[in-house]
Amino acid sequence: MIIETRAYARAGLLGNPSDGYFGKTISITVKNFGAHITLYESPELRIEPQEQDINTYKSIYALIERVKIHGYYGGDRLIKAAIKTFSGYCSSNGIRLENKNFTIRYDSTIPRQVGLAGSSAIITATMRALTRFYDVEIPLELFPSVVLKAESEELGINAGLQDRVIQAYEGCVYMDFDRSAIESTGHGRYERLDPGVFDNLYIAYKVELGKVSGTVLNDIRTRYDKGDTEVIETLQEIASLADQGKAKLVEGDIEGLNVLINRNFDLRRKIMRISASNLELIDTARACGASAKFAGSGGSVVGFYKDNETLTKLIIEMKKVKARVIKPFVF
Repeated sequence: MIIETRAYARAGLLGNPSDGYFGKTISITVKNFGAHITLYESPELRIEPQEQDINTYKSIYALIERVKIHGYYGGDRLIKAAIKTFSGYCSSNGIRLENKNFTIRYDSTIPRQVGLAGSSAIITATMRALTRFYDVEIPLELFPSVVLKAESEELGINAGLQDRVIQAYEGCVYMDFDRSAIESTGHGRYERLDPGVFDNLYIAYKVELGKVSGTVLNDIRTRYDKGDTEVIETLQEIASLADQGKAKLVEGDIEGLNVLINRNFDLRRKIMRISASNLELIDTARACGASAKFAGSGGSVVGFYKDNETLTKLIIEMKKVKARVIKPFVF
């Protein structure tokens, strides 16, 4: 039997980056892009490498070009971390795995290193395939926490639960990462939303921007852990935008959402360093009359545009700064 699973890209609509600090967020899946896992039984356990995992190059320039496109890390480390974490979860819960092996391969269309959660998508899809192969059920509300463990504990990636929650639940989800709830149950409070206001939603991402996920937030983590009042209070205000945004989404109040989206980025800018390339995305979108905030940790922005004329202007102006505009498929 061949098992095939998917997990989609995501965009944080409101509240990020408070998810890593017991905050609140609203996120959406971006089904334009996804990670795909194929898994089938085989005599030995084999992870089939993709192009970015193979360390053979025609020249030093070919190596440099691949690093520019894919970064220094391929996807095989993500799959290894997912397999190890899955096994650990089963052991901790008294689940004995059947003695059988598999071959696993992955593919992903999620643009790399632009904050659309490509790494967590590969791990999420891998976890889904493993649960099906071994006939193991991980409760949906705990699934994101298991995925996060693979990234944070096995790979040392600085991240929160937001990406893993939306990739597990899909669609549009409001998330409350209340500390007491997480510490007592192992998960936050997650609520699916089904608003009909996404017709004029856009995402723009840099086609040549590269960074390593997790590094951007390191400074804010240090300041938060030291009790920096400005950081803590700003993150609390960012989290409150998710509560306000939840009501605006249900009401279909686009103008209200635009104000909150812009406010989200402005607050983020107070406590985090924003590169010129990332700021260029925000400024370009706002100059076109659209709202804009980071979809993740940088490299892509999300917001609403007023009409088709604004969308056309967005596409033209974003192209000038080497960015692509898409209309996300959420549901």
